Amino acid sequence: MDNVKPPKKPLIFYYALVMVIILALNMLVMPMMSKARVQEAPYSQFLSQLSEGIVTQVEIQEDKIVYVTKEGEQRARFYYTGSMEDSNRIAERLEKYPDIIYGKVIPQKENTFLSALLSWVFPIVLMIVVGQLLMRTLTKKMGGSNAMSFGRSNAKVYVAAQTGKTFSDVAGQDEAKDALKEIVDFLHNPQKYKDIGARLPKGALLVGPPGTGKTLLAQAVAGEANVPFFSISGSEFVEMFVGMGAARVRDLFKQASEKAPCIVFIDEIDAIGKKRDTNMGGNDEREQTLNQLLTEMDGFDGGKGVVILAATNRPESLDKALLRPGRFDRRVPVELPDLAGRIAILKVHAAKVKTDGVIDFDAIARATSGASGAELANIINEGALSAVRAGRSAVSQRDLEESVETVIAGYQRKGAVISPKEKLIVSYHEIGHALVAAMQKHSAPVHKITIVPRTSGALGYTMQVEEEEKVLMTKEEALDKITTLTGGRAAEELIFSSITTGASNDIEQATKIARAMVTRYGMSENFDMMALETVSNQYLSGDASLICSAETASRVDGEVLETIRKAHGQAMEILKQNIKKLHELAKYLLEKETITGEEFMKILNSPEDGGLEIQI
Repeated sequence: MDNVKPPKKPLIFYYALVMVIILALNMLVMPMMSKARVQEAPYSQFLSQLSEGIVTQVEIQEDKIVYVTKEGEQRARFYYTGSMEDSNRIAERLEKYPDIIYGKVIPQKENTFLSALLSWVFPIVLMIVVGQLLMRTLTKKMGGSNAMSFGRSNAKVYVAAQTGKTFSDVAGQDEAKDALKEIVDFLHNPQKYKDIGARLPKGALLVGPPGTGKTLLAQAVAGEANVPFFSISGSEFVEMFVGMGAARVRDLFKQASEKAPCIVFIDEIDAIGKKRDTNMGGNDEREQTLNQLLTEMDGFDGGKGVVILAATNRPESLDKALLRPGRFDRRVPVELPDLAGRIAILKVHAAKVKTDGVIDFDAIARATSGASGAELANIINEGALSAVRAGRSAVSQRDLEESVETVIAGYQRKGAVISPKEKLIVSYHEIGHALVAAMQKHSAPVHKITIVPRTSGALGYTMQVEEEEKVLMTKEEALDKITTLTGGRAAEELIFSSITTGASNDIEQATKIARAMVTRYGMSENFDMMALETVSNQYLSGDASLICSAETASRVDGEVLETIRKAHGQAMEILKQNIKKLHELAKYLLEKETITGEEFMKILNSPEDGGLEIQI
C-alpha cells in the first residue's frame, strides 16, 4: 500500500507559529528571566536584620523601604517592607550603622547570559529566518527560485499534446490557416525552402476583432507544429520593478534560441508595443521593454526556426518599428466569418453537444450576420441550456433560434407586467417597422416580430434576415434602412397622435447610418466624396471622430437631419397608404405576441378586411 503523505501546511501557518512563540517569550519567559527575586518582609524583621548588622543597603521610599542583606557567603537578597515610622525617625535609626549604603536599590538581574541571549540574540535570529522565508516566497511568485531570478520569463511551454488543438478545430478562417500552415510546414521541412532561397518569416501578427479565434489559431499552430511553444501575455512583461520587462524579454528569447525550432506566442502585444512618442517620461518601463523586444527580434537568426506569433485587436496603436519587414514580416487578418464560415463554426461547436439531427445551420448562420466565432459558440451553448431547461435530451432548431434572440436581445422577461395600452403601442410600433420594410424594394425580408419584453430593455423587436450574404451596402439600401427605423415612431404618431420613448434605439441607429452616409461613404450631394470623419479602433469600438471645421460640422448636422426627416416622412406615407393592414397586423400580433415572417407576409398579401381596426 502506498504511503500517503500528509498535505503540506500553508506558509501562513508557520508565520503564525513564529508569532505565537515570540508573544509567549515576551509575556512569560522574558519577565521570569529578567526579574530579580524581591521578597516581602515584616517591619519587625527589618529591624531585627538591621540590629544583626547584615543589612548592606537601604532605600527609603514614600510607602515602603527597600533593603539588601548579605549573610556570609550567600548572595545578596532583596527585601521590601512597609514603613511603620516616619522617614526622619528611620534616618536617625540608620545613623547608628555607618556601614550601610543609602540610595536607590537596583535589583541585579539573574541569569545575565541567558537574559541577554533571549533579549538580543534570539529576536535578531528570528527576524533573519522570517526574512529568508519571505524572500523565498517572493522570488517564487516572481518566477524564480532565488533573488537573482526576478528577470526570468513567465512564458508557459506547451507541446502538441498539451494544447489539444489543431487546425481541424478552427473553422471559418481558411485564409489565416493557410498562412500559418506555411509556417508550420517550414518548421517541419525547412530544407525545401532553403533550397530555393526562401527564408522563414521572423514574426506573424494576428489581427482582428475580439472573439474571432486569434488565440485559438495560435494554440492550433502549437498542436500542428509539434515543437516547443512558448505562450505569454504582453502584460506579463510589464512589472513594477524598473528593467524587469526588458530582462524577461531577454530571457524569453534566450530560452527560445536554446529550444529552437520553436514558436513564441505573445498575446495582446499592444500592452508593450504601443507607439513611442516624444512626450516626457519616454524612458519608462514599457518603452524599455519595447526597445528590448525590437533588439531581440533583430538579433536572433530566423534560420534556426524561431517564429514569433503575436495577437492584437488594436493594430493602429502598435509602433511602426515593430511592424516593419524583418520583425513582423507577415500580417494575418482574422476577420469576422462570412456565411460559409459561420455555418462551419456552428457545425464545429454543435458536434460537442447532442442535437436531434435536423438542425438547419444555414438559417441560424443567416440570422447571425456579423457574429464572431466566440458569439457563435455561445449561441450553441445557450441552445443546449435552453434544451435542458425545457426538459429535452437533445438540442432542436427551436432552441438555437431562441438562443440567437437571447444573445441579441437577452432573455424573455416572462414576469414583466405591461399595461394593455402600452402593449398596444408596442404592437403598432413593431408592425410599423415591419410594414415599412415590406413595402420597400431594398429592405431585408422580415423574419420575426415579437412584443415579448427582453432583459436588454427591449419591449419588442422586428428581426430582418437578408436572403444572401452582402458585403456592400448601396445608397438606396441605406436610405431604406433609415426609413424602416423611423417606421415605429411614425406608427405611434399616426395611430395615437403621440410619441413615446420606445424609439430611442431606432433614433440612435438611424442617426449613425445617416451621419456615416455623409461623412464616410460619400453619399452626400453637397460634400461629394470628401472624408469628414476618421475611424479609430476599427476592431473594437469603431468610434469615429470628425476631421473638419466647426462650420462644416454644422452643415453635416443639417444634412443628417434632412436625411432622417425625409425618411420619416416617407415612412409616414407608407403607413397611411396601408393603414388597414396596419390595424389588422397589429391586432394579430397583440393576440399572438410573436409571429413569424411567413405569417406576417400571409396577412399582408391577403384581401383587406375592413372590420379589424382596433379601438384605441
